[in-house]
Amino acid sequence: MAHGEAPTSGAFTGFAGLCAILAGVSGFLYAIAFLIVARAAPEAGRLLSPLFLMLGGFFSAPALVALYQRLRTVDEGFALWALLAGVAGAVGSAIHGGFDLANAIYPPAAFPADLPSQVNPRGLLTFGFTGLALFAFSWLIARSRNFPRGLGGLGYFLAILLVILYLGRLIVLTPSSPVILVPAVVTGFILNPAWYIWLGLALWRENP
Repeated sequence: MAHGEAPTSGAFTGFAGLCAILAGVSGFLYAIAFLIVARAAPEAGRLLSPLFLMLGGFFSAPALVALYQRLRTVDEGFALWALLAGVAGAVGSAIHGGFDLANAIYPPAAFPADLPSQVNPRGLLTFGFTGLALFAFSWLIARSRNFPRGLGGLGYFLAILLVILYLGRLIVLTPSSPVILVPAVVTGFILNPAWYIWLGLALWRENP
């Protein structure tokens, strides 16, 4: 624990580390379900995509709380802002996933498939807020000695692509457009899982 850092529960650190790893796995499985399974087996994709989106939201929130606990001594204002934006993104993902999952299990009589989510329109929380949160956290990581500097660099890249992905979904709409497809593939299959799993391992190493 760094000098001046408030004491944290070892049990919570281990729990948050596990959640971070599970968030990375859930994000990877969401990418498979959304980008591959939904095309090959649409019915399965409609069930699995929201399930993994919901789980990713659940698992990422404790990881971000643990990250905040270790970075608030660097700049408490930015750390708190990043936490609030990140938790908003996590909760938005969970609610959006739960809403879509409920509709996939029991489809309503009339429901326009292209209607944006009222909670998470075009991924505002999942991609937009989360991207801003990860950018702020990455800036704090780069100024901290508590985490590998590479985690901050990877976080910058992930944050920028998440914001680009949100803007693409907001403006372009066509899923096959490179503006949407390329960031979705890179973040879903590589950057998002790698960042969360790396964060989880860093938390576990801190709490043997």
